[in-house]
Amino acid sequence: MMYACVVLLLTATVCCNADANYIIGTGISDITGPAAEVDMMGYANPAQTTHGIHLRQYSRAFIISDIKNSSRIVFVNTDSCMQSQGLKLEIIKRLKSKYGNLYTERNVCISGTHTHSGPGGFHQYLLYDITSLGFVKETFDALVEGIVISIERAHNNQKPGNIYVNSGELLESNINRSPTSYLYNPPEERARYKYDVDKNMTVLKLVDAEEKDIGMISWFAVHCTSMNNTNHLISSDNKGYAEQLFEMNKNGGAFPSLEKGKFVAAFAQANEGDVSPNTAGPRCLDTGKPCDSPHSTCNGRNEMCVAFGPGKDMFDSTKIIAENQYKKALELYNSAKTMLTGPVDFRHSYVDMTKVEVQLNATTKVKTCKPAMGYSFAAGTTDGPGAFNFEQGSNSTNPFWNLISSFLKAPTTEQIACHKPKPILLDTGEMSSPYMWEPEIVDVQLLRIGQLALIAVPAEFTTMSGRRTRDAVKKTLVMNGFPADTIPVIAGLSNDYADYVATFEEYQAQRYEAGSTIFGPHTLEAYIQQFQILAEAMAKGTPVSPGPVPPNLLDKQLSFLLPVVFDHAPFGSHYGDVVVDAKPSYKQGDSVVVKFIGANPRNDRKWENTFLTVDMLGPGQNWTTVYTDGQWPTKFEWHSTNMLLGESEVTITWDIPADQQIGTYRIQYFGNWKEISGSITTFHGKTNQFKVTSLKDFYKRKLQKSTLKEKIRQNMALTNDILASKFKIAQNIG
Repeated sequence: MMYACVVLLLTATVCCNADANYIIGTGISDITGPAAEVDMMGYANPAQTTHGIHLRQYSRAFIISDIKNSSRIVFVNTDSCMQSQGLKLEIIKRLKSKYGNLYTERNVCISGTHTHSGPGGFHQYLLYDITSLGFVKETFDALVEGIVISIERAHNNQKPGNIYVNSGELLESNINRSPTSYLYNPPEERARYKYDVDKNMTVLKLVDAEEKDIGMISWFAVHCTSMNNTNHLISSDNKGYAEQLFEMNKNGGAFPSLEKGKFVAAFAQANEGDVSPNTAGPRCLDTGKPCDSPHSTCNGRNEMCVAFGPGKDMFDSTKIIAENQYKKALELYNSAKTMLTGPVDFRHSYVDMTKVEVQLNATTKVKTCKPAMGYSFAAGTTDGPGAFNFEQGSNSTNPFWNLISSFLKAPTTEQIACHKPKPILLDTGEMSSPYMWEPEIVDVQLLRIGQLALIAVPAEFTTMSGRRTRDAVKKTLVMNGFPADTIPVIAGLSNDYADYVATFEEYQAQRYEAGSTIFGPHTLEAYIQQFQILAEAMAKGTPVSPGPVPPNLLDKQLSFLLPVVFDHAPFGSHYGDVVVDAKPSYKQGDSVVVKFIGANPRNDRKWENTFLTVDMLGPGQNWTTVYTDGQWPTKFEWHSTNMLLGESEVTITWDIPADQQIGTYRIQYFGNWKEISGSITTFHGKTNQFKVTSLKDFYKRKLQKSTLKEKIRQNMALTNDILASKFKIAQNIG
């Protein structure tokens, strides 16, 4: 009944907005998972566990219906490493319980930005949860609940509007991390493109019927690996910070955790499989010289070959790549003139990727394989190298590792032949104990908004794989009646996760992306064939087969991550006590670092809340919060000081912006401690008040106490600081 009322209301509203082409809803919600003790998903490094927060993770949902409200799609962009099949199955289950068949696996697309700095353990297939010690319900629940709420908010926020599209070239923000593999592609094909990665950004501008800003979606291919595998703070990485910058620009400076802004911006992923944000490229840690190019090693050691970003450290590199994407997206948004018009439509199928036959030509038919991971998978990438001296680009096996892998499952002769030339390290497709290691049935999905065709791929497509897929889908659509100006866009890491997709030629090189192409050398051709089936059906207005039902393995999950047993404040102290207090005064551009007696953040993840605030004293002695734990200038770090006794400390850092308003401030910490009985109690602590002064006032006070020689030196320091401060402010404004 409630849904019927909403439809009638929207229909009535549309009658008065004849110039609107679509009905649009946007929503946002916090999906930040456990901020302590959980392995981060992405680098597969067991030592990289969460120990705090730098940037919170969010889910951003967009519902788009045709103007008659007869067909709709949902696109959700999450600040997570990827999606998982079990995750989407649970999300759809909850949506159906509330909305019936309005939102299903067919018209809902959930895409991940691919940050490597979020908590793991949210997959239903074993391989992806090994380093997180199995399934982590805390992470899974945070994602499911936040994504569902973002869709609910978008549903309740629908209004008539229009969508504009624009695209442009963004330079100095991505490089190919497997350039030698790219060169395996045919020369005549490579000659069609200026770069060995896609530099094109596509932006959708969403406005209401009165042309007021509603939202923005950007697609640009670049890994969210600016934060490297030494990081322990939850971060949405370069795309997450770009989202914050865009939303604050359009919401008058409002931040999601402080005030729910009306404008929602998503920086979504594309065909980033071989694309790195570390634009300074790889070099050897021991010598500083370039790495061995084919294998990405230094004196035979892959762990010594690491790529670096454009900044002085990983935080600076994240900021630079984020700002590049933000500025380009804003430019394209503000100059967007091409309006999307036409139907909203979708096609979706489940496909068993282990049994796809592909007709390559009149005489040759090939098929895909059961999943398997190659030796180069274990080598990692230059963004995050693996261990044990595995090499990228290896077509041979190792007797020792063959012996180790055979304890799990030795590949059959048929499997070895199917994956050739990949040397199989993990025969995941033939292992089912204690449950499936990798997916066999995956989603393929095609969404339409007017002349935009969104190709939702369930894996990491390399640059050339994405180009071939876009070309094939557009050709099929246009041949069957779509307009010639149809715009195909890859939505990467969507709906579930089936590792990588390299081209057949790149597969022969067997670098990381090829070693992680789990369905064999003809994986790309199989995907293209499936997307062509969807495209032809969409163009002709015919249905497609729903395909086989994927397994739901959530009731089989194993978890070996220990729960929080109890917290304890050291003798003579209390939770929230200040261990290191703020100094009486700081100048603009300084860093405030304070410490508190803490408790495990897993006791309460502070959903749409915060572990910290930076407060400013205002008129009438009233405090106003100016920063929380999800914003760039703050860092929340948790450290266990005595694991046996359950004692811990929290460090809070506030990097004071160069243009921060002068005044009186304090920092507060909010926590929850757990008794051995299981009960959880809230607490908080706060620092003494402290002043933030201008550079001029800071040095003026110092000069009053200085000798002549010191005054000359301090005047020079003041001049340098003022120039540096103005440069930082100009950068932020720009």
